[in-house]
Amino acid sequence: MLCAEKRALIKATVPLLESGGEALTAHFYRLMLSEHPEVRPLFNQAHQASGDQSRALANGVLMYAKHIDRLEQLGGLVSQIVNKHVALQVLPEHYPIVGSCLLRAIREVLGSEVATDEVIAAWAAAYQQLADILIGTEEQIYSATEEAPGGWRGARRFRIARKVSESAEITSFYLQPEDGGAVLAHKPGQYIGLRLVIDGQEVRRNYSLSAASNGSEYRISVKRENGGLVSNALHAMSEGETLELFAPAGDFTLEPSDKPLVLISGGVGITPTLAMLEEALRTSRPVHFIHCARNAGVHAFRNAVDALAERHGQLKRFYCYEEHQGDDAEPDGIGLLTEERLASWLPRERDVDAYFLGPKPFMAAIRRQLKALGVPEQQTRYEFFGPAAALE
Repeated sequence: MLCAEKRALIKATVPLLESGGEALTAHFYRLMLSEHPEVRPLFNQAHQASGDQSRALANGVLMYAKHIDRLEQLGGLVSQIVNKHVALQVLPEHYPIVGSCLLRAIREVLGSEVATDEVIAAWAAAYQQLADILIGTEEQIYSATEEAPGGWRGARRFRIARKVSESAEITSFYLQPEDGGAVLAHKPGQYIGLRLVIDGQEVRRNYSLSAASNGSEYRISVKRENGGLVSNALHAMSEGETLELFAPAGDFTLEPSDKPLVLISGGVGITPTLAMLEEALRTSRPVHFIHCARNAGVHAFRNAVDALAERHGQLKRFYCYEEHQGDDAEPDGIGLLTEERLASWLPRERDVDAYFLGPKPFMAAIRRQLKALGVPEQQTRYEFFGPAAALE
């Protein structure tokens, strides 16, 4: 626990972090990634280029400083960080690198008149406090994962057993362990970490598991992004080739409940909702499955969801296409998912559990609409495929 004097020094930097946090974190990343190439695989360079990673870290640093007196008020932020770290295999030896670069960035961006020796010492203690929390929690997860049936620690080699084209952009990869053993059960909504070497450079990415746990294989469904380094490399791989996986992680998971379930997705955001849908249909709870796509050509898993709807009377599914030529399978709506359209597709009673995922503007709109339509905010859950951001 930090002493009162150090906590006061940390809180005094909050106004500076509110106005200049992104500049500080951008400088931090430049320092760390240029001087410590060993940590580059842990960071998505596309997110670096867009500034998303810097904004996410700036917000995290600001929240930590604001709540330095009562860290429990950080809520789910720590859990989100821990799960992202576990999926990418962040290890204790990485923390000193981050800490030293962060302190340098604070000094160099804020200047020595503001970032005095006392302020730097306070931030050093605060960072170590946070690092100890994260390292301890991550080690608990690593140990539990290793000891669980089908579990492992670190990387495990899997082969691509099957590739299935799901749409013009999305391909599913069925991954089975090369050692022939069982695989760790995952919760609906979780993701795996993946490690590849592309053009001699190691890269790591997280991908949602798009099918319910079956003990023998994992399925990920990957959208081929224009210019996407890893997605294009994956799409070029053939059945029988191998890659390395880290064990499933993630706290955006389907919670047990008897309330009607609403699953809303946009584009490739459909992937974790598929595992949730499978799990929910093993119970008797009503499910409203709402998916939005640009058009029929890029709508993945339509036939699979339609087949589930035919077998399960509790499932109602609705599709919204931004554009429709009229010669493909008919959607239930054309254009954007408006509040009026969403209102007609939700259960009449708004006491539901709603999960949603997709592009950030889509998620921001869905969050506003659910609130306006009377769905309790504490019963809505969402996750970002990339760095977290404010949905305002």
